[in-house]
Amino acid sequence: MGSVFLPHLQSGWHVDQAIVTEEERLVVIRFGTDSDKSCMLMDEILYSIAPKVVNFAAIYICDINEVPDFNEMYELYEPMTVMFFYKNKHMMCDFGTGNNNKMNFVVDDKQEMIDILETIFRGARKNKGLVVSPYDYNYKRVQ
Repeated sequence: MGSVFLPHLQSGWHVDQAIVTEEERLVVIRFGTDSDKSCMLMDEILYSIAPKVVNFAAIYICDINEVPDFNEMYELYEPMTVMFFYKNKHMMCDFGTGNNNKMNFVVDDKQEMIDILETIFRGARKNKGLVVSPYDYNYKRVQ
């Protein structure tokens, strides 16, 4: 149900504008399809934390079937991917999974997700392109 309430980016232009125009906050984009189970679970978490992180993070959803523009560029081959941007710069995070470019697993704890977003935001404000997650997700490696 969370995907109904979170803002959808309907085209490549909207994705670009969300990334480029946000000057102060971290831009969080969940790429995937609304009907996918992992997307539904992640959307619920993102929707539930949105009011708590509104001061430092803007959360969006982008359907990779409706907007395939970034599938190849960002290697969006998993059913659900969360990516982070700050001041038009892609933010990377080391989750211990071997893929620092994006989060391709569901975080099912609200406080964990808030901590991750806060860590990425703090690193971004210090001009770091790569931050280390406060949690190790080595066991969540996607095959």
